[in-house]
Amino acid sequence: MFLISGAVVLAFLLVGVLFVDATSNAASATMDFIARYFGWFYILVATFFLVFVIGLAISRFGKLRLGPDDSRPEFSTVAWFAMLFTAGMGIGLVFFGVYEAPYHAANPPVGQAPAADQGMNWTFFHWGLHPWAIYTVLGLAMGYFCFRKGLPLRPASALYPLLGSRIYGWPGNLIDILAVFGTLFGLATSLGLGTQQINTGLNELFGLPNNLTSQVLIVAVITGVAVTSVMFGIDKGIRRLSVLNMWLALLLMVFVFAVGPKLYMLTGLADWTGNYLSSIVGNSFTVFNPNTAPEAASWQAGWTLFYWGWWISWAPFVGMFVARISRGRTVREFVTGVLGAPVAASIVWFSILGGTGLYYETVLGTVDISGQDPELALFSLMQALPIGAILSVLVSVLAILVVTLFFATSSDSGSLVVDMLTNGGDPHPIWQQRFFWAVLEGAVTAVLLVVGGAAALDSLQSAAVTTGLPFAVVLLLVAIGTVKGMQNDRFPIPAADRAGSERSGVSGYSPAERKDDEESETAEKTTATVGD
Repeated sequence: MFLISGAVVLAFLLVGVLFVDATSNAASATMDFIARYFGWFYILVATFFLVFVIGLAISRFGKLRLGPDDSRPEFSTVAWFAMLFTAGMGIGLVFFGVYEAPYHAANPPVGQAPAADQGMNWTFFHWGLHPWAIYTVLGLAMGYFCFRKGLPLRPASALYPLLGSRIYGWPGNLIDILAVFGTLFGLATSLGLGTQQINTGLNELFGLPNNLTSQVLIVAVITGVAVTSVMFGIDKGIRRLSVLNMWLALLLMVFVFAVGPKLYMLTGLADWTGNYLSSIVGNSFTVFNPNTAPEAASWQAGWTLFYWGWWISWAPFVGMFVARISRGRTVREFVTGVLGAPVAASIVWFSILGGTGLYYETVLGTVDISGQDPELALFSLMQALPIGAILSVLVSVLAILVVTLFFATSSDSGSLVVDMLTNGGDPHPIWQQRFFWAVLEGAVTAVLLVVGGAAALDSLQSAAVTTGLPFAVVLLLVAIGTVKGMQNDRFPIPAADRAGSERSGVSGYSPAERKDDEESETAEKTTATVGD
């Protein structure tokens, strides 16, 4: 599958480079088609995933452990949370952190009055429970079927109750190839946003030209950092970068809080969170008809549908990565942790950075954040803060460093995941393949920036929404497979089917655990024979 996936992605790169205008037009047309005819599907399926994972956590399945009953977590809670946070949101938090709430406050959906509360309400909705529920669906399924049932750590394993041994045939390979594309283009969207913001920051501070050439060079340099990290593996490379990134992001957030309007942020945090929770049901089912409300539908396509497609595209990457670092946790602990800690951190992040942006635009009126490009908003706010020119430059450099590390951690984590996907779930593929995928991620990002040209953000959005649609259907099947698997938890997977995980090089079982289950399987068959 490595050769097939690599060949198809390389073919896309070739087409994108040779036929820039045609590729751009096709991407735009596809985005418009999906938004018009499948927008309702995106809205409803994301809401279903949230209800589904909460239901699993509070059900009798919540006590099941992602691994044998006596297994315990591999990573500390702090390290686990750091890897969750940096892999699951990353660049987007910095890119949209200051910009999104003021933008929605000034440009709300048609029918809603401009207001700070509305701006933050939609921001929390886009970055809150729904995206992490999407990640949870696949991460939980892969963790369960790999570490508890002994199947390979790959999306197709979550469909074992539906496909059986065919997960090792073309149906399973097709699912994993879709996951590869979702991961590559979902990551490319994030990396493209990060590249634009890094370029803008370097232009503001040091005069680096803000153009396509600079952005391609930035992609190349940071891809080199990501390649170095991924070569060290998950513990030495990715974990250390993730923890460092978390602390630097925390430092940036604490600094803005210290010099910003603290009372406004603190009162807003409580008020905005309450508004988000009280309106989440209504927002979860809000679908604007492109025929009767074209302006509102256009807003929803550019924001909510883009986000839902982006999160679904990221689901194979984040889901597999989260599963990989969550062995030993219970279903309830997994859902609570993945839905709880990162969502709370995102709410605090937007309340501080977005809240400060709202204050300086709507209360003081000293900076027009909503009227700027999103990649410029953070640096405009740094210049507006009462901290002096020198400190403003230092904090802007810190912000660039945070975005750069988010780029690197997302890229190296994604490289590891894609490598595992194309090797049947093997967590220790050869280093040459890890190198190949890390470089290819940077190449896909560069091509999307080239295809988009001046409208690069539109190109990135189109890629996310387009690749997310087919995988949304896969996630629905994964949800069904997960329930069926947990309902039959006491029955082990037949040894012949688990052999596929041995061929792929990964299994959730140790040899002793495998022997125990094989003896249990034999005993159950013997009991059934005696009963007959």
